[in-house]
Amino acid sequence: MKDLLLITPPFTQLNTPYPATAYLKGFLNTKGISAFQMDLGIEVILALFSKKGLQEIFDFAEQQQSIESENAKRIFALQGKYIHTIDSVISFLQGHNPTLARQICTENYLPEASRFIENDYMEWAFGNMGMADKAKHLATLYIEDLTDFIQENVDANFGVSRYAEQLVKSANSFDELHEELSYELSYIDKISLGILAQKVTEHQPKLVCISAPFPGNLFSAFRCAQYIKEAYPSIKIAMGGGFANTELRSINEPKVFDYFDFITLDDGELPIELLHSFV
Repeated sequence: MKDLLLITPPFTQLNTPYPATAYLKGFLNTKGISAFQMDLGIEVILALFSKKGLQEIFDFAEQQQSIESENAKRIFALQGKYIHTIDSVISFLQGHNPTLARQICTENYLPEASRFIENDYMEWAFGNMGMADKAKHLATLYIEDLTDFIQENVDANFGVSRYAEQLVKSANSFDELHEELSYELSYIDKISLGILAQKVTEHQPKLVCISAPFPGNLFSAFRCAQYIKEAYPSIKIAMGGGFANTELRSINEPKVFDYFDFITLDDGELPIELLHSFV
């Protein structure tokens, strides 16, 4: 059981995880306040890009009968190869299996779709000495192909470093975001909230702090807060992060507080310490 649960919601950059909640966890440790920190975005990506996750994605797309473009049809036809290679590729990108670079750089290891069409620059860019970097680049193209498939056939709001970003950027008022949150959960929402539910049940926090640094994870921040409010009404919820510090500094929309109990501004250490004492 932890007093606080610190969450970075989906999605931020995967190769440079957003450090705010990790720093806050370190600060809370010095104060003797028990807390658990998680990057929900990374956990969702690892759930999606796995053998089980890809099989479920392909099954869902087939059930929806949404596979129409030639690129999507190609990826679907190659699903066996994607499912066979995905765990190894993710392990390589995480730095756990660097020896896979040589296999990735062979032309018949990774399935290829539209992202691989223009690869004439490879030798110029990487030469003979840049095998590891070339393999990372090819693995990224492979992930981008799968991302294109998910966007087209499963969840149009999905991106590996952002979710529903365009919705947030184009919204003229909070009403549009509020309306979107009233709709049925998306495929990605269900995965995110399933993982979140496991963590809340495991740690039983009295305060959940959600960091929303960018437009690309704001919708998920509200979706997580909405779920916690409905499923665990006794838990208090706070939001901080870069987006809150800029766009919500002069808030005049009371509906925001249907989702969050508190909004913290500027450095989060002291506000969270005080909130911990308050709740």
